[in-house]
Amino acid sequence: MARLGSGGMGQVYLARSPGGRLVAVKVVRPDLARDAEFRRRFAREVTAARRVNGAFTAGVVDADPDGSPAWLAVVYVPGVSLAEAISGHGPWPVQPVLALGAGLTEALEAIHAAGVVHRDLKPSNVLLAADGPRVIDFGISAAGEASALTHTGMTIGTPGFMSPEQLTGQPVGPPSDVFSLGALLAYTASGVGPFGAGTPHALHFRAVYEEPSLASVPAELRSVVAACLAKEPDERPTVAALLEQLTTAAESGRERSEEAAAATILLAEPGWMPDQIAGLVREQTDTSLPHTP
Repeated sequence: MARLGSGGMGQVYLARSPGGRLVAVKVVRPDLARDAEFRRRFAREVTAARRVNGAFTAGVVDADPDGSPAWLAVVYVPGVSLAEAISGHGPWPVQPVLALGAGLTEALEAIHAAGVVHRDLKPSNVLLAADGPRVIDFGISAAGEASALTHTGMTIGTPGFMSPEQLTGQPVGPPSDVFSLGALLAYTASGVGPFGAGTPHALHFRAVYEEPSLASVPAELRSVVAACLAKEPDERPTVAALLEQLTTAAESGRERSEEAAAATILLAEPGWMPDQIAGLVREQTDTSLPHTP
């Protein structure tokens, strides 16, 4: 194995399956593994995550929730995270944002179809690959029926990307992920989240009580993003409606060329993301992999 990094759940390693397939193995932290309630929740979430099968998700390959240590293996995606791309190179133009949004919406469609709510869709949980984005990290996702297993008072999510219902303890369903996607698209298009910067408390307050700041989001994207960020879950678009909005958003105020329309949906084609980011992805893909015995 080769260590890839660490996260809230534990260490992440690059490994190979017996057949030679590259996988990312997430090994649960010992303190979490000793928590019986976490074990139950983790086992439930692994079962749910196994049902997710989408073109823009990194699927579960294998897992052992009862192991010592507990672990989860997902498809390894060579690329860079959206967080790295934006922090290092700034916001994206409109067409790549629309393409990204279309791919992420399809990913949510697959996730929700399996009965899972991601609950923490954010830039660091989106990997950029040559053939489109991948939504990763179902380690804290939860099937709707398993949400009651979370600790009382435990907050699951990331400030600035969490929905009002997550923050106020209301039922959390697919519309919560749509809200997070709206915040993520605003961040990608402008370089700043729709609720600004500051302490987690300040971001939470704005998400629940204040309107998002979208002045720096390009006009072609503003109505789509604003719809996703509606305070009430039932006022947000469904993922199917959102996909339609994303593929037609740039029609407002001008005539779209056939090439521009294709750019928003043909994520398998080269050039779906900004050239500079595509170069980073190529570098990551071409770089020799760490030693994996």
